Amino acid sequence: MIYDLHTHSTHSDGMLIPAEVARTAEVKGYLGIALTDHVDSSNILNVIKANLDFKEWFNKSSVNFKVIVGVEITHVNPSDIAGLTNIARENGVDIVVVHGETISEPVYTGTNRAAIDAKVDILAHPGLITLEDAKLAAENNVFLEITTRRSHAYTNGHVANMARQAGAKLVIDNDAHEPGDFVGYEKACKIMLGAGLLEDEIKSIINNNKYIFERAFGGKNG
Repeated sequence: MIYDLHTHSTHSDGMLIPAEVARTAEVKGYLGIALTDHVDSSNILNVIKANLDFKEWFNKSSVNFKVIVGVEITHVNPSDIAGLTNIARENGVDIVVVHGETISEPVYTGTNRAAIDAKVDILAHPGLITLEDAKLAAENNVFLEITTRRSHAYTNGHVANMARQAGAKLVIDNDAHEPGDFVGYEKACKIMLGAGLLEDEIKSIINNNKYIFERAFGGKNG
């Protein structure tokens, strides 16, 4: 019924190994997840390899639940985002996420624009994103994230409003770091309603998650 495109394992700052992340999400009703551990120049290759190895192993035996692999480029200088995006894609990731300018962490100013310019797949929790940047995200087909994570969710209403005005597409993700972060379909919908999104918009967002997952998985999982 729902896919999550932003999760973390012990390969960065998550509490669970990848198999535990996958199983927890499955029990919560998700159909698949993207492992998107935090990366910078120091760990990007090791994290990608570890999670791609897990994906290959896991998807061979799992029938109804699948895993794709991404990265969340996090807290790097904006000038490094394009290069790290290229490295990630050259090394086989399915999606690229950038840790946006959330108001709860000291992210570099200019990160949102650099991620959009790099045409990443998802700009996570973009905080007080400007209308100009939201319009560019729409042009570059970069999806903006509505998040269920408490520390980043303060600006969900603003993100939804900017996306609506700009015609930018949205996704809904947990940014899961521990078991309790997977909220499930019903609560995710309530969080989106709380951000001022309408029911038809919520349906489109759920479909956007599905679209990104299935595009990354080659259309084999749905």
